[in-house]
Amino acid sequence: MKKNLGLFLAIILVQIAPFISAADTLHPLIYKIDIKKEISNTTRLYLSNGLAEAYALGADAVLIHMNTYGGQVDAADSMRTAILYNPIPVYVFIDNNAASAGALISIACKKIYMRKGANIGAATVVNPTGEAMPDKYQSYMRSMMRSTAEAHGQDTIVQKNDTLYKWKRDPLIAEAMVDERVAIPNLIDTGKVLTFTAQEAQKWGYCNGIAENPDEVITQYLGYKDYKMKSYIPSWQDDLKGFLMNPIFQSILIIIIIGGIYFEMQTPGLGFPSAASLLAAILYFAPLYIDGLAANWEILVFIIGILLLAVEIFIIPGFGVAGISGIILIIGGLVMGLLNNDHFDFEGVSGKEIGKATLTVLVGLVTGFSLMIWLSNKIGHRGMFRKVALNTDLENAISSPDLSSLVGKEGTAATVLRPSGKVSVDGVFYDGISESGFIEKGGKVKVVRFENAQVYVENL
Repeated sequence: MKKNLGLFLAIILVQIAPFISAADTLHPLIYKIDIKKEISNTTRLYLSNGLAEAYALGADAVLIHMNTYGGQVDAADSMRTAILYNPIPVYVFIDNNAASAGALISIACKKIYMRKGANIGAATVVNPTGEAMPDKYQSYMRSMMRSTAEAHGQDTIVQKNDTLYKWKRDPLIAEAMVDERVAIPNLIDTGKVLTFTAQEAQKWGYCNGIAENPDEVITQYLGYKDYKMKSYIPSWQDDLKGFLMNPIFQSILIIIIIGGIYFEMQTPGLGFPSAASLLAAILYFAPLYIDGLAANWEILVFIIGILLLAVEIFIIPGFGVAGISGIILIIGGLVMGLLNNDHFDFEGVSGKEIGKATLTVLVGLVTGFSLMIWLSNKIGHRGMFRKVALNTDLENAISSPDLSSLVGKEGTAATVLRPSGKVSVDGVFYDGISESGFIEKGGKVKVVRFENAQVYVENL
């Protein structure tokens, strides 16, 4: 009896399965992406991954649930481009704030919906202290805001025998959100940066409806009465990768890379600077490689540069072709790792992206070199390391050889001194440190003092 009942149920399920599947497809899928923090590479990853998943699932529409005071312009530019060219229509619900970079992203969306009391605008580019940046930065932001508004096109209006064309989103209004010099009759005078309330935005074509929540937007404005919703859930990898790709953190990693190389040149064989430099290089390239920006050959260029510099430090005396080539390749690898180029084809890379990548690397390099020069007297044989070495060597102080008899004697540099290395005095080799800077191998030196079983020499 039970066997017959089971067979009967199986037949029923097979018969109704196609209808269940068909009914399921009748429910449109709305994909929701929350942008509720500062606009950065992290939120850029949220949007990019969310749009990709929405496309893979065959979503009917994407709704961005936004509440942000703005953030990085370059990340916002990437996000607004992704929205403008996304094959699935993207809408935005502004839940309180869409300021600065958030306004740019919102204007890129097909339709804008706002909660009562929400605001959009105030897109002036500012520095970390909140002060307006020079006009060259404002000029680019004005252009992006204007072109984003223009991308939505114009409506054709026929009045009697006249045909009029009206922007769906007036580009001049978008520009007024950036530039206080823009005046629009009956809206804003010069001297003020434009920010809309929900009602004002609706009146001037920058809001397509006022709603209290995403469900109201979907049902009343988008017209999906019976729908399914899926939300993008960020992973810890998104947050970590976004943090590692922050330009400020990338500059810090470059400082550590340069610092490690510098201190390894000063004290060859120390180990810790090399390890710090290697770890910083891995943290720099890993997220770029995963994100598809850094290719294998770009990482290889960086590694070859490091090897050439190592050859210059440990094998070839002086500073010549290998060292200069190594520095050029290191800088080239760091810069190109930030650019989305196909080998050496930069056709799809904008001048702004090249400038940003170059600036990020140069800031790290200049800061790194400046910091290392300043710290060379603080963290070296005269600074921290000396103090640590003194504390470490106290136990061995009694057994340390007395080298006072060598003071005043002359010898030769058995190796290159950069400034440390080996010196030969009376045919005996000692650990030596130059107090005259770089000394070539074979150079004549004079012992001026000794300390911790090391002789300090000057160039003759």
